[in-house]
Amino acid sequence: MTQRLILASASPRRRDLLAQIGITPDEIRPADIDETPLKDEPPRALAERLARGKAAALAGDGFVLAADTVVAVGRRILPKAEDEATARACLKLLSGRAHRVFTGLSVIAPDGRQASRVVDSRVQFKRLTAAEIVAYIATGDWHGKAGGYAIQGPAGAFIPSINGSYSAIVGLPLYETHAMLEGLGWRAG
Repeated sequence: MTQRLILASASPRRRDLLAQIGITPDEIRPADIDETPLKDEPPRALAERLARGKAAALAGDGFVLAADTVVAVGRRILPKAEDEATARACLKLLSGRAHRVFTGLSVIAPDGRQASRVVDSRVQFKRLTAAEIVAYIATGDWHGKAGGYAIQGPAGAFIPSINGSYSAIVGLPLYETHAMLEGLGWRAG
């Protein structure tokens, strides 16, 4: 069985996280799938569906690792912030409250066996002042981030507590990733 590992993501954060546990993908190949939530789809189900879909889109060339992160307040799924107005709206919604980060993870082995799971983490935000929101927006760190923030950047100063996996909030749950890869027979070269 080939030990080739394909990461179905262009995220530099996911590559950096893998490097922390000594894993270097043989290939980075982002999966191009429709990430639009289905009508009334819960956040957890969306995270799992997207991770499974990304892995399935690239199955066949080796081990495929895919992940997707969904930020939610209740059943409300927050978008990836692509403009300042969206980032500002996300930050105002998150201010002073807890939210959940669902990170779907899926691995497909060359023989077609697949393992998937969702890691659920709770993140508490402090109450943000208008000046803090303006200053954070000015950093540009929010761009392309689910929920309009990245815990590993300046927004980390807004988060007094988490309950769950820090690496999953960043984008890839390391414990589960390692366990799933090994469970399907992948070994680092």
